[in-house]
Amino acid sequence: MGRSVTILGAGLVGSLLAVILRNKGYEVTIYERRPDMRTAAIGASRSINLAMSHRGWKALELAGLKDEVEELAIPMLGRFLHQKDGTTAFQNYSKNREAIYSVSRGDLNKRLMSLAEKQGARIMFDHRCTRVDVAENKLHFQLPDGIETQVQADLLFGADGAFSALRASYSHMDRVNVSQSYLEYGYKELTIMPSRNGKWMMDKNALHIWPRGRFMMIALPNTDGTFTCTLFMPFEGENSFEKLTTREEVAAFFNAQFADAVPLMPTLLDDFFNNPLSSLITTHIFPWHFKDKSALIGDAAHAIVPFYGQGMNAGFEDCTRLSMLVEEHKDNWEVILREYEHSRKPNGDAVAQLALNNFTEMRDKVADAAFLQRKKIEKELGNRYPDKFISVYEMVSFSHTPYSTAMQCIGYQDALLEKIMDGRDFFNEIGNADFITELDGWMSDYHAFVKQLDFGNEG
Repeated sequence: MGRSVTILGAGLVGSLLAVILRNKGYEVTIYERRPDMRTAAIGASRSINLAMSHRGWKALELAGLKDEVEELAIPMLGRFLHQKDGTTAFQNYSKNREAIYSVSRGDLNKRLMSLAEKQGARIMFDHRCTRVDVAENKLHFQLPDGIETQVQADLLFGADGAFSALRASYSHMDRVNVSQSYLEYGYKELTIMPSRNGKWMMDKNALHIWPRGRFMMIALPNTDGTFTCTLFMPFEGENSFEKLTTREEVAAFFNAQFADAVPLMPTLLDDFFNNPLSSLITTHIFPWHFKDKSALIGDAAHAIVPFYGQGMNAGFEDCTRLSMLVEEHKDNWEVILREYEHSRKPNGDAVAQLALNNFTEMRDKVADAAFLQRKKIEKELGNRYPDKFISVYEMVSFSHTPYSTAMQCIGYQDALLEKIMDGRDFFNEIGNADFITELDGWMSDYHAFVKQLDFGNEG
């Protein structure tokens, strides 16, 4: 290959992209603003868990890391709901008992970095990119001692996250549309500890949710018997972070709202006051690339909120798509980057909206009886009409259907389920021949719409 590749960011997407491009013969250098997490103190800190689904596994298979990561992954077959009154309920994610997988972000990142180096990529740590001269493809870095240095890139990828230096530099160019929006919510990481013998204190094969309307807590399992919990709550107002300023206030709030979890969280107060309060951002930018010189990928192109568990999966699918285009167009990077943007931009926008929609669902709809009934009906429709119906959630999590196609199905599925649930008990009516005839007609109409959509495989 004639061109060398420079990647900003040695996170999950940057490291995976390095592996994929090294496997295709490209010389690759990664510049990372942080120290090496495999050896520095930051490597020991707890990080947010990932929810690995089909799109992520496909990319790891490309990198040759799927089998190794499967050893670290815990399957989560559904949502385990913890209601305020102490009752619980379980919702399967899939009619076929398919799972999403809880994986440590830190552990996966370390393995991807090591694999990238093993494949011949160089990683330059402690290089903070301050800006990029986009037209000249020249990067400006600041080192820990304050020294500034410059690097001339040949082919550049910005995989440096929601606050990407390359993205910021793009935003100063002519005819670039950029936006970012924050939720009024923030989040804190907390921990549920294992039993004395190191076992999980709750069902480890579920994503646990405490839905409380305007706020919620979730918990994902770790291989060491702990659960990484995340409290999502408004920054201001009633039941907000601004109201929780003392240990007494935090203890009272958790005892009132999450009474079943408190006995499992002996480090709750220390975690709450020691761990940072973080914000939730969604970003949009167009274009994603500049000529045949540079492109954004992963969160740098489409940072999203974490409520569909698709942030990493979407970034990994970017890598998969890019790999497919390199195979198709060889070293013609002007075509590769143009088609990459054309393919992935609509899906980046769609997954951002899907994630925002799912926040409302997780926060309060999952506690609603009508919503729970709808989910059961969706499973039944999938079983009765497997060639005609698949829920939007299953499209997103258990297939490679483009996110944009899944988005297009939402309104039509809402209308279909509204007809089915209108004033009737579905599971009583399902034995009625007249109702089955009517249902068959609705499903045929729905399928006629679906057949017009693009279900092309993004992965």
